[in-house]
Amino acid sequence: MEANSASSSSSSSSHWFFLCIAMVFLSHNLTHCNVTYDRKALVIDGQRRILLSGSIHYPRSTPEMWENLVLKAKDGGLDVIDTYVFWNLHEPSPGNYNFEGRYDLVQFIKLVKKAGLYVHLRIGPYICGEWNFGGFPVWLKYVPGISFRTDNEPFKQAMQNFTQKIVQMMKDESLFQSQGGPIILSQIENEYEPESKSFGPDGQAYVEWAANMAVGLNTGVPWVMCKEYDAPDPVINTCNGYYCDYFSPNKPYKPTLWTEAWTGWFSDFGGPNYQRPVEDLAFAVARFIQKGGSFVNYYMYHGGTNFGRTAGGPFITTSYDYDAPIDEYGLIRQPKYDHLKELHKAIKLCENALVTSDPNVIALGSYEQAHVFSSESGDCAAFLSNYNLRSNARVTFNNMHYDLPRWSISILLDCQNVVFNTATVGIEASRVQMVSTNVKLESWETFNEDVGSVEDESPMTSNGLLEQLNITRDTSDYLWYTTSVQISPSESFLRKDASVGLTVQSAGHGIHVFINGQLSGSAFGTRQRKRFSFTENINLRPGENTISILSIAVGLPNIGTHFETWNIGVLGPVVLHGLDEGNRDLTWQKWSYKVGLKGEANNLSSPNSIRSTDWIRGSLAAREQHPLTWYKAFFDAPEGDDPLALDMSSMGKGQIWINGESIGRYWTTTANGNCSECSYVGAFRQTKCHFGCGSPTQQWCLQAPSYINMFLDVSTYVPKCVTVLFFRYHVPRSWLKSTRNLLVVFEETGGDASKISVLKRSVTDNKF
Repeated sequence: MEANSASSSSSSSSHWFFLCIAMVFLSHNLTHCNVTYDRKALVIDGQRRILLSGSIHYPRSTPEMWENLVLKAKDGGLDVIDTYVFWNLHEPSPGNYNFEGRYDLVQFIKLVKKAGLYVHLRIGPYICGEWNFGGFPVWLKYVPGISFRTDNEPFKQAMQNFTQKIVQMMKDESLFQSQGGPIILSQIENEYEPESKSFGPDGQAYVEWAANMAVGLNTGVPWVMCKEYDAPDPVINTCNGYYCDYFSPNKPYKPTLWTEAWTGWFSDFGGPNYQRPVEDLAFAVARFIQKGGSFVNYYMYHGGTNFGRTAGGPFITTSYDYDAPIDEYGLIRQPKYDHLKELHKAIKLCENALVTSDPNVIALGSYEQAHVFSSESGDCAAFLSNYNLRSNARVTFNNMHYDLPRWSISILLDCQNVVFNTATVGIEASRVQMVSTNVKLESWETFNEDVGSVEDESPMTSNGLLEQLNITRDTSDYLWYTTSVQISPSESFLRKDASVGLTVQSAGHGIHVFINGQLSGSAFGTRQRKRFSFTENINLRPGENTISILSIAVGLPNIGTHFETWNIGVLGPVVLHGLDEGNRDLTWQKWSYKVGLKGEANNLSSPNSIRSTDWIRGSLAAREQHPLTWYKAFFDAPEGDDPLALDMSSMGKGQIWINGESIGRYWTTTANGNCSECSYVGAFRQTKCHFGCGSPTQQWCLQAPSYINMFLDVSTYVPKCVTVLFFRYHVPRSWLKSTRNLLVVFEETGGDASKISVLKRSVTDNKF
């Protein structure tokens, strides 16, 4: 008995010993995996970190591109990959989820983990992002009693459901850093501060609710709210913009984080393309770090492509290149990529001094300063800045002389040796080429939309004009408005062989007007002015006349308040001018409505569509160009693995599909902008560094690059295209088969499809 008792006691002691060891080990692991923060930085595994991040949006590329993009980001010196989560992609209808293909968020994050990088998951779920409807699913607009982004129960319930869905998915896959995964940071809401004032107390209550809801999900990692000065504890408020050196968090114990350092700017149809000189971008980042910043995310590091109808704005282009370090096609953009890579190396060399001390600011002249970081362990780093817009400077620091180009910062390791200057670009430049593939588009067929049958096929009629989105629910860009007009044979304009005027007021975004089946004219708004007026003379005949208006959406708005009130389409008035009776208002007479196009209903873009006898075979050369025409052809994939593009310069406006996958919208409308000189010196804004004015917006051109001029000691250049080569639209390689790939194009106004060509995008390195 005593022996058994002793044995039992010994066994029990042994059990508790190993249990204690396990608990200590588990406790150590939990501590090891925790992410916290203090006033200096995020703290990962007990260490403060300077973190360099880049935005790569998984649906703006393809799964086959993801790993290569992430590895290039890692090689560029990044620690973190940042992405939004796209609600409208993942929940296209209430409770029905899609996480397949380009939408496979879990697979994307696992690839980031495989590369050894961290993730900042920006759930939002409002994202802005120049994305259709700001990332909200359109069905949300029709939830009874809803009011977006305010203290509104229907909205908060839907938002919480989706946020919980995403967080639980991440937990199930052990993807939070607290579980050993790569996610070190999450975001709730997005850039709410500019909108919150219009909501007053309800806006404040909503911010408090969103923060508490997110923190209550117990992810084990910090949450942030970008551009939200009153983000409640423990949520961190962060900065977005071209510069964030002015920014301080709302509490002294929070770190200084920059969630969007804009690498360029997005383009809209009718607007120019933008370039942000890398000298200025590097200057902005160094300036932020020298002021005590510890996290920088480049927006975008790879911009990618707005496939399908995902572009918002409206009028945002299919390309979301953003002048990012990795271009739309996944190729490295020099010198931006390597110059930033060298900046990252320099910052990392100084990391210990940066995270363990505060800067001592020393005036070196009227425009010159030194920010000196000296740690107790003896580490020292200095940032020497020259803010002068006109003159270079020679300064004395620590009894040594340093030459500082204007509008630049030099980083000194050990407070002595210059390891980087933001304005000194000596990178081997890459020359991008668009090369013809000699791929032949064969077996052309066409299908014409029958405008004359629209009224007969319209399933809905109403007295008065109806709002477009209420009818289409964004299932199509297109909505037909059709009505009839009786013209008396005695009308004087008929005897004079004259025309009648027609005015159509639209809430956006474009219209094509057909009179008795013939195109009479078109009109479009712009991103700045979505509402517009169509006024043209039209030809009417005695008796009954059919007026058909094809209203067109070009992406739904992505920014603003009260999404539930937004509208598009022909809201009137619609008025005839010049009749004997005077003006005739057609607004409140009987109108017929038809959602979408016949080609959409017949699924003509899909290889699996049922063969339609309406397709017409034969050469395009002898065919008259008609509006609202579908084209299809087949082609074999070109050899190699170079990225591909379509040259659409011979076309007008429409949409493109390859093997049933939507490339997106194309439009060769002319770009307007301020394509004058561009300088890296001085604060960058969207009004600087335009190129491509006078040519269609989404073009590719050979451009005189800024870094050539740096070697000539010239900081100003004209960002104009030397030669406009192609109007390019990205074709992912993974969408192609080796042979017989189906190209389908829907053209709204008329174009020469026979001149569409397949191009290769390649990079060759040259030393200047």
